[in-house]
Amino acid sequence: MRLNNVKVLSFSFLSLLIFSCDNDTPKEVHYAFGSCSNQMFKEQMWDEINQSNPELWIWGGDAVYSDTEDPEYMKEQYRIQKSNPGYQKLLTQSKVIGTWDDHDYGANDAGEEYPMKYESKKMFLDFLDVKEDDVRRSRDGVYTSYNYDYGKASIKVILLDARFFRTKLTPDSTGNKRYLENKDSKGTILGEKQWDWLSDELNNSNANFNIIVSGIQVLSNLHGFESWGNMPHEREKLLKTIANSKAKGTFILSGDRHVCEISKIELENMKYPVYDITSSGLSHSYRNVGREDNPYRVSELIGLRNYAFLNFNLENNYVNVELRGNNNKVLIKQKLQY
Repeated sequence: MRLNNVKVLSFSFLSLLIFSCDNDTPKEVHYAFGSCSNQMFKEQMWDEINQSNPELWIWGGDAVYSDTEDPEYMKEQYRIQKSNPGYQKLLTQSKVIGTWDDHDYGANDAGEEYPMKYESKKMFLDFLDVKEDDVRRSRDGVYTSYNYDYGKASIKVILLDARFFRTKLTPDSTGNKRYLENKDSKGTILGEKQWDWLSDELNNSNANFNIIVSGIQVLSNLHGFESWGNMPHEREKLLKTIANSKAKGTFILSGDRHVCEISKIELENMKYPVYDITSSGLSHSYRNVGREDNPYRVSELIGLRNYAFLNFNLENNYVNVELRGNNNKVLIKQKLQY
């Protein structure tokens, strides 16, 4: 396997079984994804995740809960999470990458206005053991991409930053929802430079699968909490960017909501639908979620602790997605065929 053109020498035992030689394309590759893991909670699903033994773990945000403007306090929360025995075991057997959301960024639903975002960025990158010469160390935001080569096949992971550049949301003064839609086409989620970067990443991708990771939901847009639906013009721009790029096998991973569900949309000029797979949270869930409108939902809406397990079949070009709960019970499953 190659990561950004640098060969990775440490494989899990499962990887050794899958690969017979450098030039072979494995039949299957396994990734896992999750979000919302409070470092102070005893149970964070690390046992279940480690049992599934993914080659890659993707953080979708809220790797810690550290709403603060005190750098020392935030640093300590990352230390607590990183020293968790279950997480330590994951680090020994899986590659770990990810992006942030609000609580590891530093404040609930925060955006560009958060005053400690530069200090917070450094601590987040340190937590992920990002090298000092990585471009994220010298530019604004934590967005980046990874290319994983598997013989003749490849998977691209695009990690968005929906915090550093995001303009303030519009609160709902009536109390019916937390936020209203910004209907005047003002405001941004990604910022100009990140938008240009994302377009280039998709337009120039030759990968068999392209995973876009967003801390907040993209498709589900009626619940009134934070989502890309708060800025409909930005949501539409993202979907058009995906459709116009012609990138193969593109789907979205999202977190934030402390529920799990799968949403789907058919886009004009696309040969396949775009799925938004929401997996949240690892340590605590929205158990009383009840009824919640989402015209794009193609699964149940479940308020139990969960993570996502992604089984890529590189021979037949599909992904089997399983949203797994306690004891690796499959809560939701979906096949993404490309």
